[in-house]
Amino acid sequence: MIPMVNNKAMTGQELKGWRRKWGLSQDELGRLLGVARFSVSRWEIGTRAIPSFLPLALEALENRMRKGG
Repeated sequence: MIPMVNNKAMTGQELKGWRRKWGLSQDELGRLLGVARFSVSRWEIGTRAIPSFLPLALEALENRMRKGG
């Protein structure tokens, strides 16, 4: 069994903070994730649940951005 690193769900405020930390608009983050800007907006304001895989996707994006890609 693979141990869970963090089983706490990401909040909309955490997502917004992550996006702003990296200087991305909702539209830019949506394009990087392959989703509509409206999805990012709905996750941030809480009208849609944040998918459980999103923290992993953000971690991958963060690693890519740190490497300049």
